[in-house]
Amino acid sequence: MTNIIDPRGPEIPLGTAAALALENIDKKRKEFAMANAIEIQQPSSTAMQAGERAVVTPMEMLDRAVSQGANVETLTQLMNLQERWEANQARKAFDEAMASAKANMPAIVKSRKVDFTTQKGRTNYQYEDLASIMNQVGPVLSANGLSVRYRTQAEPNQPISVTCIISHRMGHSEENTLMAGRDESGNKNSIQAIGSTVTYLQRYTLKAALGLAAAADDDGAKADDTGAITEAEREIILTMIEETGSDTAKFCEVLQIDSIADMPAVKFRRAISMLETKKRKVAANG
Repeated sequence: MTNIIDPRGPEIPLGTAAALALENIDKKRKEFAMANAIEIQQPSSTAMQAGERAVVTPMEMLDRAVSQGANVETLTQLMNLQERWEANQARKAFDEAMASAKANMPAIVKSRKVDFTTQKGRTNYQYEDLASIMNQVGPVLSANGLSVRYRTQAEPNQPISVTCIISHRMGHSEENTLMAGRDESGNKNSIQAIGSTVTYLQRYTLKAALGLAAAADDDGAKADDTGAITEAEREIILTMIEETGSDTAKFCEVLQIDSIADMPAVKFRRAISMLETKKRKVAANG
């Protein structure tokens, strides 16, 4: 029979062994506490089989870290994570609300009419003013937690800038800005010229922000193509050309015009529609 020898290591006194055991336990406790500061609870095997997944928010992780005495660096990182998480949730809520609002958006009705004759010919068209647009879309936006406000800037000798801001109740908002010169047509005084441009830009930025810019809009349409667009309309076209990186010469070629300033008013709607389409493509491609 072969002898089996069980070699023994050096003997350790009982007191020393106990001290080492306590030290090891204390070390494991500290490692466990540190790991728990950023621990994300894993689902049980039963929950995983049922297709469920436990979700722990950054705020819950932060609360847990505070209760376990995590250091300042860990708390700062978790606070930053919480801010990013809240911003992402707000953006998702905004997108969902906008999708719901657009699905229930009524058709924009043109309730105003212009009809007069000058030496240049007859001007006859219908349009929707800002108040009528808000009366139609306002209730739909409110029902989905959305609101509209404007930011206006009018510096001396500078184009007027109007920004339409669509906000959601969870905090996310998106902006759309257009600029144009003062509308000095029709013998307007200086204040009326500013007011006309501001109202005009408010209407167009709202329609663009809500995806309604391509809707039929006969502003400035004349029975005769000799009437050119207004100064305010020209500024809108030029601004959108710059924003989309469009080639002005090719743009004029497509519209069969010599220059933007010479654009007939009846082609303004088509020009806006073309530029809005390109603007959406540019935004989609990042």
